[in-house]
Amino acid sequence: MSNPSENLPLAGMAALVTGGAGGIGRSTARLLVADGAHVVIASRNAGHLQEVADELGPLAAESGGSIRWTACDATDSDQILAAVSLAAEPAGRLDMAVSVPGGGVMAAVLDYEPEQVAETVSFNVVVPFIMIKHAGRHMADAGGGSIVAVSSTSAIQSCRFLAPYCAGKAGVDALVRVAADELGDRNVRVNAVRPGLTATDTTQGLANNDSVVAQYLEQQPLQRIGRPDDIAGAIRYLAGPESSFTTGQFITVDGGHTLRSFVDFTDVVAARAQS
Repeated sequence: MSNPSENLPLAGMAALVTGGAGGIGRSTARLLVADGAHVVIASRNAGHLQEVADELGPLAAESGGSIRWTACDATDSDQILAAVSLAAEPAGRLDMAVSVPGGGVMAAVLDYEPEQVAETVSFNVVVPFIMIKHAGRHMADAGGGSIVAVSSTSAIQSCRFLAPYCAGKAGVDALVRVAADELGDRNVRVNAVRPGLTATDTTQGLANNDSVVAQYLEQQPLQRIGRPDDIAGAIRYLAGPESSFTTGQFITVDGGHTLRSFVDFTDVVAARAQS
């Protein structure tokens, strides 16, 4: 009798998720494990990684996949190279790689220091670049694979008080397009997901602000903010074989927010300046 887990769509495949201890990374790892993948999650916080691994362990046992973790800095090229090698061990190759980390601080364009701009743009672009470099090389040598970066609706909209973050995420989109173009003939696909406002640990200041949420909902056809599972579902599609003819593309998961206008963070910035 065949093992039911052998029929799962990702059975025997290997994946690496950086930012795997956070909301989107955790949800992504759960979907990958549930479909039979051998998943390594990575972030700086070993304690949170262990919590996720403990949570997903029973699911991995049921699906025939596995969940492991490694503490690493997504901006450190050597550490990501080691994480790629670790993730490839169960299958002898790396099939899927997901780069989640990103972020920035709010300020007016005239108030940012050049060093803040450089740091924010660099962080948002260099993190997925390092993943593409090491995961992409491994996949190209092994016959192919899929890389997914997390971008943002800020890449395509003007977001007041988030100029460096917008520039960084626009850079992610440009990086994804070029990488997809260069790596396609090696059967390596590169895509991205653009989340709208999504309730995670890093966005709770906005997601719990009634005024900000009201502005978002006023500009959205779908009347709720995003959940990590919403973003993870799009990542799972782009990472897996279901999207085998898709590369250099972007799935915007924002409740339709980009159909209208971005919110104004003037009040948020003013409140933070007074605190």
